[in-house]
Amino acid sequence: MGVRPHKELFNPLQIDFSGRGAAAISFKENVETGKNHGVFLNSEDGNVKKFLHKQTVETLRQMGAVNENDCVDIDTGAVIFSTDMLSSLYSLISTTEDYHKYVNDTVRLSLYGDFLYPLAEDSTLEKFYDEKPEGEFCAELHAARAEVWKVLRPYRMKLLRLAPAKFIHFGTTREILALMSGGVDAYKALGWSKKVNSSISGNTAGYNSVLSERAEIGDDCYLEVSFVHSKASVGKNVVLSYIDIHDEQIPDDVVLHGLKQKDGKFVCRIYGVEDNPKENRLFGMNLEEALEQVGIQPSEIWDQEEHLLWFAKIYPECGNIRDAVDAALNLYDLLHGKGDLEAWKKMQKKSLCSGFNDADSSAIIAWNKRMQELVRMDEIAKDIRYGKPVKETAALEPLTQLQENWLERRLKRADFSETVRLNYYIGTALGSRHGDRYVAESFKTISGQILEATLQNLQYNDSCKIVTEKHTVNLPLRVNWGGGWSDTPPICCEMGGTVLNAAISLNGELPVEVTLIKIPEKKIVFDSRDMDVHGEFDSIEELQKTGDPYDPFALQKACLLACGIIPSEGGSLDEILTRLGGGFEMHSEVMNVPKGSGLGTSSILSAACVKAVFEFMGISYTEEELYAHVLVMEQIMSTGGGWQDQVGGVTNGIKYITSKPGLDQQLRVEHIELQPETKKELNERFCLIYTGQRRLARNLLRDVVGRYVGNEPDSLYALNEIQKVAALMRFELERGKIDEFADLLNYHWELSRKVDAGSTNTLIDQIFLSIEDLIDAKMVCGAGGGGFLQVILKKGVQKADVHKRLKDVFQDNPVDVWDCEII
Repeated sequence: MGVRPHKELFNPLQIDFSGRGAAAISFKENVETGKNHGVFLNSEDGNVKKFLHKQTVETLRQMGAVNENDCVDIDTGAVIFSTDMLSSLYSLISTTEDYHKYVNDTVRLSLYGDFLYPLAEDSTLEKFYDEKPEGEFCAELHAARAEVWKVLRPYRMKLLRLAPAKFIHFGTTREILALMSGGVDAYKALGWSKKVNSSISGNTAGYNSVLSERAEIGDDCYLEVSFVHSKASVGKNVVLSYIDIHDEQIPDDVVLHGLKQKDGKFVCRIYGVEDNPKENRLFGMNLEEALEQVGIQPSEIWDQEEHLLWFAKIYPECGNIRDAVDAALNLYDLLHGKGDLEAWKKMQKKSLCSGFNDADSSAIIAWNKRMQELVRMDEIAKDIRYGKPVKETAALEPLTQLQENWLERRLKRADFSETVRLNYYIGTALGSRHGDRYVAESFKTISGQILEATLQNLQYNDSCKIVTEKHTVNLPLRVNWGGGWSDTPPICCEMGGTVLNAAISLNGELPVEVTLIKIPEKKIVFDSRDMDVHGEFDSIEELQKTGDPYDPFALQKACLLACGIIPSEGGSLDEILTRLGGGFEMHSEVMNVPKGSGLGTSSILSAACVKAVFEFMGISYTEEELYAHVLVMEQIMSTGGGWQDQVGGVTNGIKYITSKPGLDQQLRVEHIELQPETKKELNERFCLIYTGQRRLARNLLRDVVGRYVGNEPDSLYALNEIQKVAALMRFELERGKIDEFADLLNYHWELSRKVDAGSTNTLIDQIFLSIEDLIDAKMVCGAGGGGFLQVILKKGVQKADVHKRLKDVFQDNPVDVWDCEII
């Protein structure tokens, strides 16, 4: 097609324009190139003397347009108008009536044919009247040209001959395809690219287009403002322009160009890459002969004597672009021995010419905008698929309705991981003002889908009964050594988790305590001394309300649901308590442990509740069942936390805990047996230090999970590496190598800071620095940022030595060693 543009490369500082009249920018090109384009004939005073359009080489030489280097001044199409000249032009349309006299579908004035011709020195009014128009010769055009001549003839056009410069022409389909499928690489230094504002992987070129990774596409194709969906199959050497391809098969060496018409219908024009609309050929075949072979007479498609492809009415009009594509492909099939002739004949048809003239220009602009919006969304989807960090994703403007619809459709078919990241990436790209709700939806998806999977394991126990008047459970705390954060959703759901931790006593006590007491009244009483809250319930509805993080009894309610004591909905509390044998009180307390300790108190309290309820109600359980019910309880509370704390404290000893990827986490817990001398040395060298500082209430979980979901490289590396460290720690402890274990603890501390930079602060750094010569390893407890620290002492160093050093440095500050034992 001869409707494609060209490109010029030049130094703009060479432009010398005084500001009167007009100026044309020209480059030197070989006469063989010039014969196929417009050429300027220069006058003695440096103005354009004459326009020579597509003249033979002989004519160009005769006119004096060719210099001694066999070059001509080629018309680049770039012109400059002075303000005076523009004012003269605008005077023609100073009123609404005048505007409609010159700007209409009858007159059809054009820039090059009507506004430039009067500026050349050798132009005459008589010849101006005869210049080939954009539309048809008519009286209105004649009158308009007379007025244009009056206002423009006083001006001249200066010829700006720039050198060195380069004229790159891509005026035919073949040329644009050659440029975009490889030629553009020669201009990379200028910032040119075969992909412009496009979401396209691989070698396909595109402008403002989307190519699904699952679509099939051949070599050397160019997409222009088009969307190729996943089930499409596109041949090689194809140009697609302004269309959507869904599940169609596009043959090799064709162009498909969609145009919306002014009447709201669509036309899809199909022709061969090598076809010339000024010839009578289509797909390399004689069009007239090819049509007659399938039973189509020339009189059906041509209204004039010139039987050119440009005027052939062969392209059906359709109600939507998809039907128009199908109709175009049917035309291709007809000329290749297949296709539905009757369907083609029944439809109204347009030619390349009429389809172009009747095109809705506003629809072209709207389609461009549509594709710009879809490109941005598809880019985000591909960023997620390729693991591109969210911070490298380009910023987004507030989503349009089209983008919201795209997101809604995408989320309906997305799996857990993609759903989480689509919302997170879009929210982050939008920024806090518009993006917070999407980020919140991302975290809601994590907790919601995991809870849904967990609740499938929830079963109401309608046969249990209270078996004792009073029962108390005391549990230890836990210290985390290896793999922390890998137990946190969605990390464990996607990567699996690996954790090494240990149960400890504190000051000789097991400080997490839950006591259940049978009472005759038909009610349930919750009492938490350390939280200073007390509540009594005689109806079931309030007990079934869970998931509120501000509910002071969220933990106790979740425990009763997880253990099956009350159903998740319905039921009568009076009937349940009658079957149980009475009401009961649940007293819970964490004794003599500072808030924000980092020793897993809240999750271990959950475990103590479950263990106490099982034993109070006579429900038999295995260790695995205990872990599973605590997991259900944690998810009911929607804490978003992991599983290592409750497993670490619910039973004694050092535990190596693993899980496989999946929403419903199934834990495998292995108790690590150490040699007596190894356990003795570990207890002697393991030291717990209180910072005196409560861990600050930060959006810690959201920050860490956000970096993981956002594919931040440091975070992903660290989260993978800490699981390996946990396995190596186990290996070294089982061999009795405490020094090697200490080295791994130090390495884990480095990794923890990659996962969460807030795990340390000035005070923590100062504490570690003050005892640096006394310790072989250091690490925070839990998430860090305050609470307790843990260290491995150098051989021969006593805990009293650390106590003295800390008191020397921090004096009356509560920073100090606390008594603990790995049990």
